[in-house]
Amino acid sequence: MRYEWRAYYLDGQTAIRHPATVRLMRDGLEVGTPGGWTRLWPYGELRQTQGFYEGQEVRLERGGELSEALLIPGQGFLESLRAVAPQFGSHFHDPSRRGERVRLTILAAVAIVAIIGALYLWGIPVLAAVAAARVPAAWEEQLGQSAMAYLAPRELVCEDPRRQKALDAIVARLRTGAPASPYTFRLFVVNDPLVNALAAPGGYIVVYRGLLERTHSPEELAGVLAHEMQHVIQRHATQALIQHASTGLLVAALTGDMTGPLAYGVQSARVLGQLQYSRRAEAQADAEGMRMLLAARIDPGGMLRFYDELAKADRQPAMLLKYFATHPSPVDRIERLKALAATAPGPPVPLLPGTDWNDVKKMCSPSGP
Repeated sequence: MRYEWRAYYLDGQTAIRHPATVRLMRDGLEVGTPGGWTRLWPYGELRQTQGFYEGQEVRLERGGELSEALLIPGQGFLESLRAVAPQFGSHFHDPSRRGERVRLTILAAVAIVAIIGALYLWGIPVLAAVAAARVPAAWEEQLGQSAMAYLAPRELVCEDPRRQKALDAIVARLRTGAPASPYTFRLFVVNDPLVNALAAPGGYIVVYRGLLERTHSPEELAGVLAHEMQHVIQRHATQALIQHASTGLLVAALTGDMTGPLAYGVQSARVLGQLQYSRRAEAQADAEGMRMLLAARIDPGGMLRFYDELAKADRQPAMLLKYFATHPSPVDRIERLKALAATAPGPPVPLLPGTDWNDVKKMCSPSGP
């Protein structure tokens, strides 16, 4: 057992380390410096603030706010101290328990990871659902408006009042078959060849030129629009954004901060562009969208035909056919939709009678009349 150890003394006034010698006594440490002074530091006045891990020098402090300190780099110091003064053993770390401390540290780290994982998988979705259900429609509209500045920039939005009127008529027809809601739906066609459509909170619907051009009738587009409108009505888009965009947006929703949504335009647009709803949300949008078609007396065959065509086109490049990247495969849903379509209360009423749909599809054509 060693009784004498090389150390460094700090006076608490500066960061200078003064070489010192520490001798283990029964009631305290005898500290001496090359300057010639020697002092006794009683064990009861010491506190250990460092040296709990293997290879870490031991730091002992004495005094108040500007405390004196000793740094002892030698391995085995704590074992010797506890052997010389066992009555003060509880004041200092027991090196024999370092393995236990490491295990506890590892267990704590694992527990933290598990808690974070549980919060991500269950806690945040639950909070997002609660927040989405309580925010006012005006809050959702601001959130959708901030995203639309990037999803449908003005220079890419196809503007043709005559053809836009025909598209808006489809939205209006769908609304006649749905219960009252606080949303004002706005349809934007974006001049992009992607075969895709998406919904933003507050009633904003984006249809890409590639999808519009792929439809053969207004009934086919109506099926897509009904599905996307239901994502708005059921607040799927709002909940998904609150859940995936950022913690700040979640806090803004929970606190009712009306300025919060406007700060998340780019992030919201990015999330919406790559968003994959849960199977439950997609199934609900399918079912309620079909019921919306039937209530509006729109032929449900349009939705079925369009999904069937997309299923056959599944081998197209992903950059062109993006609808499958953000929606379930039509093959898995057509049978369920057929069963719902069979419950139609009566024969369908033609949608946009007398309208040349091939002309409407040229919404983004610069040469169109």
